[in-house]
Amino acid sequence: MKCLIIAAGLGSRLANKGDSKPLVQLAGIPLIERVILTIMHAGITDFSIVIGYNGDKIRERLTTFSQQHPVTIDFIHNVQWEKPNGISVLCAREKLHEPFFLVMSDHLFDPTIAKDLRQEGIAEGEIKLAVDMRTVANPLVDLDDVTKVLAEDGRIKDIGKTIPNYNVFDTGIFLCSPALFQALAESIADGDASLSGGIRKMACKRKARVFDIGNRTWLDIDDDAAFDKAQTLFAIN
Repeated sequence: MKCLIIAAGLGSRLANKGDSKPLVQLAGIPLIERVILTIMHAGITDFSIVIGYNGDKIRERLTTFSQQHPVTIDFIHNVQWEKPNGISVLCAREKLHEPFFLVMSDHLFDPTIAKDLRQEGIAEGEIKLAVDMRTVANPLVDLDDVTKVLAEDGRIKDIGKTIPNYNVFDTGIFLCSPALFQALAESIADGDASLSGGIRKMACKRKARVFDIGNRTWLDIDDDAAFDKAQTLFAIN
């Protein structure tokens, strides 16, 4: 199984810590390297990474990383990196033809989440999103920024940052079938180039499920406040 990591965006809210968000260091280790090391706990060593803004810096750093660790890294350049993240995911369409993990370069999480999600697996043509059911006073979440999900009987009914009704949070950790690419293409054609738009298309076909992470830790490192939290939760060399 392969893992697709999205690392193409600008990351302007963390710009004071470096000119490439995936390479911002937490206790001496770049965020994206932490993500790769976490996914490796699930037995995955084959990575495709979508780069865009400052992509050459990421490529150079991770080429060195791949020489020091038992991983294979393939780089995919998104020339439209300023656009919503669904474009970055769709860039990998010709590279991934079997089930794959999809994670973000700035989301840190307990490695057992990916391990258990892989063991649970998915049915043909489905995606499964790891979700946090702790929606009341969750210290891990920026309620104004987190992607919210409405789930029912283990299936996604709606997803988005501004949906009024929700009962779980999107952690940014997905197990996907290649059917996601067609759903994204359909969503983009309809004017929504976000990853959530593609997930909504799959939800309409009853092909989007959720996986409860329980009490495990995850964090979207999107700004200084989240970075400070990460130093307490994840800053172990």
